[in-house]
Amino acid sequence: MATFLYRLGRLTFRRRRLVVMLWVAVLAAIGIGAMSAPGTSSGALSVPGTQSQKAIDLLQKEFPQASADGATARVVFEAPSGQKLTSGANKAEVDSLVAKLEKSPQVSGVSDPFTSGLLSKSGTIAYAQVSYKVAQADVSGAAHAVQTDVVQQGEKAGLKVSLGGNAVKDKAASKAAELIGVGVAAVVLVITFGSMIAAGLPLLTAILGVAAAILSVTLATHFFDLASASTTLALMLGLAVAIDYALFIVSRYRNEIRDGHEPEEACGRALGTAGSAVVFAGLTVIVALSGLSVIGIGMLTSMGLASAFAVAVAVIIALTLLPAVLGFAGMRIMTSKLLTRRMKALERGEGESMGVRWARFVTRNPVKVLAVSVVGLALVAIPTMSLKMALNDDSGKPPGTTQRIAYDTLSKGFGPGFNGPLTVVVDARDSDNPKAAAQDAYTMLSKLDDVAAVRPPSFNQAGDVALLGAVPKSAPTSEATKDLVGEIRGHGGALHQDTGADLMVTGLTAVNIDVSTKLSDALVPYLAIVVGLALVLLLLVFRSIVIPLKAALGFLLSVVSTLGVLVAVFQWGWLKDLFGVDQTGPIVSLLPIVLIGVVFGLAMDYEVFLVSRMREEYVHGAEPTQAIVQGFRHSGRVVTAAAVIMVSVFSGFLLDAEVLIKSIGLGLAAAVFFDAFVVRMTIVPAVMALLGHRSWTLPKWLDRILPDVDVEGEKLRHALEAEPTDSAPEPVLAGVAAGVHTGSDDHGAPRTLTGVPTSGGPDTPTPAQQAPGKARGLSRLKKRRARGSDATAPADTKESEAPAQQAPGKAHGLSRLRQRRAQGGDATVPAETTESEAPVRRKLLKNPMRRS
Repeated sequence: MATFLYRLGRLTFRRRRLVVMLWVAVLAAIGIGAMSAPGTSSGALSVPGTQSQKAIDLLQKEFPQASADGATARVVFEAPSGQKLTSGANKAEVDSLVAKLEKSPQVSGVSDPFTSGLLSKSGTIAYAQVSYKVAQADVSGAAHAVQTDVVQQGEKAGLKVSLGGNAVKDKAASKAAELIGVGVAAVVLVITFGSMIAAGLPLLTAILGVAAAILSVTLATHFFDLASASTTLALMLGLAVAIDYALFIVSRYRNEIRDGHEPEEACGRALGTAGSAVVFAGLTVIVALSGLSVIGIGMLTSMGLASAFAVAVAVIIALTLLPAVLGFAGMRIMTSKLLTRRMKALERGEGESMGVRWARFVTRNPVKVLAVSVVGLALVAIPTMSLKMALNDDSGKPPGTTQRIAYDTLSKGFGPGFNGPLTVVVDARDSDNPKAAAQDAYTMLSKLDDVAAVRPPSFNQAGDVALLGAVPKSAPTSEATKDLVGEIRGHGGALHQDTGADLMVTGLTAVNIDVSTKLSDALVPYLAIVVGLALVLLLLVFRSIVIPLKAALGFLLSVVSTLGVLVAVFQWGWLKDLFGVDQTGPIVSLLPIVLIGVVFGLAMDYEVFLVSRMREEYVHGAEPTQAIVQGFRHSGRVVTAAAVIMVSVFSGFLLDAEVLIKSIGLGLAAAVFFDAFVVRMTIVPAVMALLGHRSWTLPKWLDRILPDVDVEGEKLRHALEAEPTDSAPEPVLAGVAAGVHTGSDDHGAPRTLTGVPTSGGPDTPTPAQQAPGKARGLSRLKKRRARGSDATAPADTKESEAPAQQAPGKAHGLSRLRQRRAQGGDATVPAETTESEAPVRRKLLKNPMRRS
C-alpha cells in the first residue's frame, strides 16, 4: 500500500491541474443533484422483531385509516388567565381551528377535544390529536403551513396555542458550532505550522471534503429515508477527521522537504508514510461506524452509514486533492514567518519541545504516571454505574420552542403521562369471543395503579382486532412508565391463556422503550466486537501482542470515563448551567453505542499516528525508551494539535439547543480529551517504558502467518534507499540541502554538497553532475532520484571504502543511536572528510532526523 500511495502522491502532484478540475466537476455535479433532493429526514424508529413493531404492522393491515406509522401532532389550547375554553367565544375559536386542521393536506383525522374527552378538569387546557396519512419525512410544506396558521390565528384570538408531536417541524439548527470549530482549528494550525499557507491547506481541503460529503448525503434522500441526526453527525465527524488527516500529511510533507527531498518526491514519501496511516485510521472509523447497521435500527443505521461515508470522503480528499494543492503551494508552504521565538529555536535544533520533555518525564516515572492516570480515569468513570438510558421526547426540546411549551402545558393540565399515551392492541383473531377478550383487557388496564385513563376498545371491520388507549400517570421517559409497559405485557400471557387473544403494547412511548432496551442489550456485544476488531487491526499494524492489548484497554478506559461525564452532567445535573442543560434525565439511548463506534475510530487514529512513529524509530535501532522520545519528537506536536482541533470542533456543538446534539458534542469532546491526552500520550508511553523490548515482541509462529501491512512505510523506505549494484558514483551526504525554489510550479532540484572527494580524482563528476538517465541498472524511479540528488550510491572503488561498508559502530563521534542507524544503512557518513566539509558534516550528525 505504501508503494501505491507513493506513486499516487507523485502522480497527483504532477497532474495537479487535472486533479483539481476533476474535483471541481464532481462537486458541481453533486451540488446540482442535491439542489433537487427533498432534503427531508425522519426521526421515526423501526425496530423489526419487537412487540411494538409487530403491533404497528398489524394496525396497518387492520386499521389502515388509523395510519399507525403516520406522523402525529398535538395541538394544545390554553385559555387566557381567568377564563375557560368552554366559554362561548373560546369554544367557537377552538372549533374553528379544529375544522381548519381537518382540511389540512395529508391529514387522516383530528380528534375533537370537547367530544373526545381531551379537556382538562379545570376546563382551561385542551388538545386535539392530529393524525397524518404519511410518515414524518413526507409531511409537506403546505401541512406545516397550516400548523403555523393555526397557532397564529389562535394567538390573535387570545388563546395560547402550541404544537407537539413528530409531525411538527423543528427550527433550523444554528451554524455557530461549525464556525467556531473551524475558527479554533485555524488558530491551532497557524500556531502549529507558523505559516498561513500550511495552516490553510488542511482547512481548505477539509471544507471541500465536508461539502462533498454533506451534498452527497442530501442527494441520497432521493432514494433513502435518513434519520434527522444523520447530517449533523456526518458534518461533525467529517470536519474533524478531514482536518486531522490533512494535518498529518502536510506535517510529514514539510518534514520530507527539510530532509532535502524535492517537493514532488516529498509529496510521494508523505503519502507513502503518513498517507498509509491515514488510510488505516480512516478504515477503522469507517468499519466501526458501519458496524452500527448490524444492530437493526434504521435510525442508527442511517446515522452510522452517513458518518462513515463522510470519513471515507475525508480520506479520499487527503490522498488526492491535498497532494494536488501541495503542488500549487510549492516551496511557499515552508515559510514560517509566524513562528514564535521558541519555535524558531526548535526549528534550529536548539532546546527540546514540550512533547519531548513530557515523554522523558513519563519514561522516567512510568509507575507513578500510570497509577495517577488510571486512578483518575477510574474516578471519573464512577457515575457510569448509575447510567440510565431512554429516547428523548419533546421534554428534551429547548425551552421556548413550541414543542416544549406544548409538553409542559399538557403536563400541567392532564399530567405528564398524556405526553406519552400507550396504544394497546388485542389480536383476537384466534379467540372464540373477541369482544369478551377486548373487555377483559379494558378491565385489566383500568385496575393498574399507574394508569390515569383508559379509552374503550374500538374494533376493525372484521370485529376480531381491538384497539385500546391507556394514559400513564408518569412521564414517558420515566422508569415508572417503563415498568407499566412491562406489567401490561406481563398480563398478556394470562389473557391469552383465558381467551386465546394476544395483547400487544405500541405507540411512540412503547417504541422508544423497545429501542432503548434493544440498544442496552446490544451495547456489550457491540463493544466486544469493536474491541476485538481493534486487537486484530493493531496486531497487523504493529506486529506486537502488548500494543493491541494496551490500546484496547485504553479505549475501554476512555469510553467508561466519557460515559461518567455524560451521566454526571445530563443525568445528575453537575455543571448543567455551564453546559446549558436546563432539564436532567436519562441519557439518550443512541448516544452510548454511537459513542463507542466513533471513539474507537478516533482512538485508533492517535494510536497509529503516535505509536507507528515509535515503531519506525525502534526498527531503525533505537532503544525502547529512545524510540518513545523520538516518537513524541516527531509526532507529539501534530497529535496534540489534532486532538485540540477535534475537541474544539466537538465542543462547538454544545451550543446547539437539542439535547441529543449537545450530549453528542460533549461526549465526543470528552472522549477525545481522555483518549488523546491521558491514554495515548500518558498511559501508552508509561506502559511501553515499563515493558521495554517486550512491547514489540511477537511469537515467531504468529509472525510467519500474519501479513505485513507496513503502515509506517518501512518497505517503501528500503526500496527508495536501495543502492545500485554497478557503475555507481562515490557517495555523498544525502539530503544535505534542499534547493531554493520559487513559485508554485518551479520546483528545482536540490543542491548537492560540493567538495566531496571521489575515487576518480578531481575530474570525476558527482552524482548531480552525471547523466543519471544513462546509468546502467537504474530503474526509472532511481534515475529520477539520482537526477534530484535524492539518493546516493557507494562508489565501486578499491582506494577508499564506502561509508556503508565501514563498521559504523566505530565511526568517531557517533552516538549509539546513530551508530545503529549507520549499521542499518540509515545514515551515510563518509570515512574521511576534508577540513572544509567538517562543519557541514558536524551539522548533519548533530541532528540528522530533525523535524518541525
